Amino acid sequence: MKKREAVKPMTMIQAINDAMKTMLELDESTLVLGEDVGKNGGVFRATDGLQESFGEDRVVDTPLAESGIVGTSVGLAVNGFKPIAEIQFMGFIYPAYNQIMTHVSRIRMKTMGHFSVPMVIRAPYGAGIRAPEVHSDSMEAIFTHMPGLKVVCPSSPIQAKGLLISAIEDPDPVLFLEPMHNYRASREDVPIRKYETEIGKGRQLNEGTDISVIAWGAMIPVVEKAVKKAEQKGISCDIIDVQTLYPLDQKIIAESVKKTGRAVIVHEAHATGGVGEHIASVINDTSFLYLRAPIERVAGYDVPVPFFALEDYYLPNAKRVLNSIEKAFNF
Repeated sequence: MKKREAVKPMTMIQAINDAMKTMLELDESTLVLGEDVGKNGGVFRATDGLQESFGEDRVVDTPLAESGIVGTSVGLAVNGFKPIAEIQFMGFIYPAYNQIMTHVSRIRMKTMGHFSVPMVIRAPYGAGIRAPEVHSDSMEAIFTHMPGLKVVCPSSPIQAKGLLISAIEDPDPVLFLEPMHNYRASREDVPIRKYETEIGKGRQLNEGTDISVIAWGAMIPVVEKAVKKAEQKGISCDIIDVQTLYPLDQKIIAESVKKTGRAVIVHEAHATGGVGEHIASVINDTSFLYLRAPIERVAGYDVPVPFFALEDYYLPNAKRVLNSIEKAFNF
């Protein structure tokens, strides 16, 4: 009789905490640093209890200086440590952009492979939690245009723990995007043990024959609601959670679209210049002759994320996704 695996119900934020705790226990070179990550346990409690368990030398409260957090992490990484740097909100990452572009992503290339940068930059991102200005940006496309930096985004607790452990173990830098809207939206039975989810691989969440719906992060629950409504109308949908935005799993996208002949891409970032445009080009390159309808995109509007009263109007919702599914199906 096969032994049942030990699991624990966790939200995404608890799974992220558990991933860091697991690696801090198993690997003394792992460190956590960021604003309020220690004594306060992080603004979302992602690092709650870690400093108490592992001490101030391994879970380090830093000044309010994103460029300094990332720059210090680069120095630690090239000297044998595995730093996990927290940016309190992705909207605060811009002061660190120079460090990420000129150092984090390029050191392996600049040193001809003599040095790598095994570090993780954690960044809560996205709208839907009624945060103030600049706290809700979804600017992942900026960083997918930065060879040398991997960009991942989980949509569920199980994926969050596995992807974060993989990111910490990766010999190269990883930007780990955390959809704030999903932090406490659901619970899953997450394995207690250390496990990894492969970076660079998407996953299929639903199998269908009529349309491929492609999304990631906080848009996955929105897509799942829309697909349930579409199925009630007789429209069968694949759901592809890409999980890794760079390097993108082109194979899973191409295979799905070749099967269904139609594609709807959903992301909350601004439509212009978003990752959805790149996915559309991948479909054009790999699956154009299989298409039965134009590719549909459902995205945020080309305006800054608005304040509380208008936030819901900005974000893609199940109705907008369903409308695009029906439009593609009936073309």
